Amino acid sequence: MQNWTRRSFIATAGASLTTACAGGTESRARFKIDANVDAALRQMEAELPFTTTLRNQSVGMLVMPKITKGGLIIGGSYGEGSLLVGEAPVDYYSIVAGSWGLQIGVQQVAQVLFFADQNSLQKFRSKPGWTLGADLEYTLIDNADAAGLDSNSIRDGVYSVVFGQAGLLLGVSLEGSKYNRIVR
Repeated sequence: MQNWTRRSFIATAGASLTTACAGGTESRARFKIDANVDAALRQMEAELPFTTTLRNQSVGMLVMPKITKGGLIIGGSYGEGSLLVGEAPVDYYSIVAGSWGLQIGVQQVAQVLFFADQNSLQKFRSKPGWTLGADLEYTLIDNADAAGLDSNSIRDGVYSVVFGQAGLLLGVSLEGSKYNRIVR
């Protein structure tokens, strides 16, 4: 049996409190991401009803509820979201992008990547960092009026839907983006 001194009690209590607070911070970060993901999915289905077909037929979705972009010749963007498989978050990811060109402004967008087959989802999950276009081909759907998707037209492995644009970012630029798994 250990005799408790004031110092050992304070040290143990302080270490326990620090550990509890650190765990609470991760839980709050996950809760915030999950809440933003739910809100983004509701907004997407309200604004873009055709995405219900994609959602029902996909094996997984990477939902980035808020990607903030900014640029003045050199630009960048960042956002965090979660990978959903069967409506449940299985991993958390960040997107980091850099761009160069004639550009000015700040904008926020939401993005959802729909994985149409298990092979595409596995490719995404197996790499430590993943770049659209370089690691996996995808189809970008950014014009809701032109998007007419049904089970016969869904043939590509990954579909990217961008919606909820706010702000203004003008210009033409070259951009590279990378998705990385994060611990939350």
